Amino acid sequence: MSLQWYPGHMTKARRELAELMPSQDVVIEVLDARLPGASSNPVISELRGARPCIKVLAKSDLADPAVTRAWVPHLETEPRVAAFASSTERPQATRKRIAELCRGLARFRGPDKSVRALIAGVPNAGKSTLINMLTGRTVAKVGDKPAVTKEQQTVTLENGMALTDCPGLMWPKIEDEAAALRLAMAGSIPDTAIDYLTVGMFGAGFLLERYPGLVVARYKLSAPPSAPEALLAEIGRRRGGLRKGGTVDLHKAAEVLVHEFRAGVMGAISLEAPPGRKATVGGVGETR
Repeated sequence: MSLQWYPGHMTKARRELAELMPSQDVVIEVLDARLPGASSNPVISELRGARPCIKVLAKSDLADPAVTRAWVPHLETEPRVAAFASSTERPQATRKRIAELCRGLARFRGPDKSVRALIAGVPNAGKSTLINMLTGRTVAKVGDKPAVTKEQQTVTLENGMALTDCPGLMWPKIEDEAAALRLAMAGSIPDTAIDYLTVGMFGAGFLLERYPGLVVARYKLSAPPSAPEALLAEIGRRRGGLRKGGTVDLHKAAEVLVHEFRAGVMGAISLEAPPGRKATVGGVGETR
């Protein structure tokens, strides 16, 4: 299965990004910490070329910390790339780290020249939240659906750094089925692009395999169900998903599962580990 979701404003956003890129010193690519590989946009990599890049793992408070720790050094194997995990719970630490990395990566600007940085990423990865953290005020709309930001805007920080926030940008065709399902699970692709039941079945299977303890705790089960459909059936019975006659509305159950994952109420969960790395996972940690 391949997925094509590329609304008209993204064509404009890609063109504007290409025009803006030559004037920028550093690219800040915002990745969803729960799926850093799937949320890495190849279009952004192509357009930035050899320009230095800071890869910010946003929403790290929702991701499995052991997996996030494995992602940071993996991302930094790419030349002129620095990576770190950002959390809304530590805005001052994020502001300090971004400033340090930008100054280090853009040394050629000279001590008296302000750094120009461009913030980019896939929809709903956390770009607007990051720019609000960096400015210390609300300058970008934040939403739990993709394509909230549709126009570029530039703000100047107290340290003189100029930040340009770009609309969320997807690539025209996602060939990797697993990546498409991860993006849909996280809300970077609209719910109308992939059927809820398809996404919910994917999510249920993944959670049963990697985080069965969190599933059991969240839905008050005696043991993990044997299959994804069985988990959705249990969720439906417990969350008002019963139709007349007692049959379970699996579509409604899938909606519940997907939205609870996005909200982080099941616990700290990562949907993928770095390639070639066996990160420790298994649902260890507090539920939210």
